[in-house]
Amino acid sequence: MSLRLENLTLEGHDAPVTLTIEDQRIAAVVPTADTPQAGAPGGGVETIDATGLLALPGLVDAHAHIDKTLYSGPWVPVPELGSVHERIAHERAVRDRYGLPRGDYVSALVETMVGAGTTHIRTHSDVDPGVGTRGVEVVADVANRYADSVTIEQVAFPQGGLISNPGTLALLEDAVAAGASTIGGIDPAGFDGAPLEHLDAIFDLAARTACGIDIHLHDSGALGAWEMAQIVDRTTAYGLAGKVAISHAFGLAHEPTQDALIERFAEAGVAIVSAAVYDVPVPSLAKLAAAGVTFASGSDGINDLWGPYGDGDMLRRAMLVGYRNSVRTEAGLQQALATATTGAARMLGLEDYGLGVGDLADLVLVRARCTAEAVARVPVREVVIKAGSVVARDGRYLS
Repeated sequence: MSLRLENLTLEGHDAPVTLTIEDQRIAAVVPTADTPQAGAPGGGVETIDATGLLALPGLVDAHAHIDKTLYSGPWVPVPELGSVHERIAHERAVRDRYGLPRGDYVSALVETMVGAGTTHIRTHSDVDPGVGTRGVEVVADVANRYADSVTIEQVAFPQGGLISNPGTLALLEDAVAAGASTIGGIDPAGFDGAPLEHLDAIFDLAARTACGIDIHLHDSGALGAWEMAQIVDRTTAYGLAGKVAISHAFGLAHEPTQDALIERFAEAGVAIVSAAVYDVPVPSLAKLAAAGVTFASGSDGINDLWGPYGDGDMLRRAMLVGYRNSVRTEAGLQQALATATTGAARMLGLEDYGLGVGDLADLVLVRARCTAEAVARVPVREVVIKAGSVVARDGRYLS
């Protein structure tokens, strides 16, 4: 069936357009005034009157942890914990008590994310000797069941350490066989205590398995900056330009090395990911954009043992990225949206992403006059389209 969106607002066009979708792709975009009115229903064409609605590309959550979620489950109070070490230890101690990971919780969260306009998710699934590859397997099952509504890819995430947690490296390779397509890492110095060995191990594994790399880096200051320089060195040495991302990148706030690191990220093709959570440092939209560095955003944890917050709404996340960057201008708000659309898509290597003729028809329709207004006001997702099919309306997933 073909889908026709009439009277649609599309940024860059002076008047409402009619956007036609055929065979899962955008087939035509023409001014509605120049388009014959739709005839009687039928003929294999569904028509939506999009008067007052703005089209955005399908939203991309470039950093989630859906395997950890308690979404739709019991309310679980989160204790007062200070460090990353303490939070990881707490989660490992109690996750079995709540049966995590659970496919029903993951499914409920995915449906909510689709209702909010997310069409692609990169999620980091825990891999360690305690949980094995169970998280990867649970998420892979959910991804398969919801494949018509959202594309889910996984990072094999050694949250409990790699060098300091024997047996984890072999499990990462098992996780790739189970469906993960990216190798993760975590604070090679600050958490694992073996920065060079940790980085060598994940880059070697990525090279052997033809995977990308997406590493959590909470280490701040000069230590975090040094680790990022090590990541850039290895990205170049292994020929992995465009396939390496640093998530959180707190060390980028270290001003003595900030500009030089940003320049090196651009040269090496290393992407930066932020969730703009709590009071942690958020990378500069303006500086990264000016240098041509890919900048993506993500939900991070959503209602889990790390924290009670989150709703999987990437338009709201784009707003938070802009808010934390103190942006107020149209250009700044557009840059914020790009972290959840074009920037995130570039990081994930998505092909044919966008709102042009020939692009895969992943779209979100919102009641707004421009993308800046959509970011600032975070309106309800009126219609969500995945590969040419309507998968959500009025903010709710269509089962």
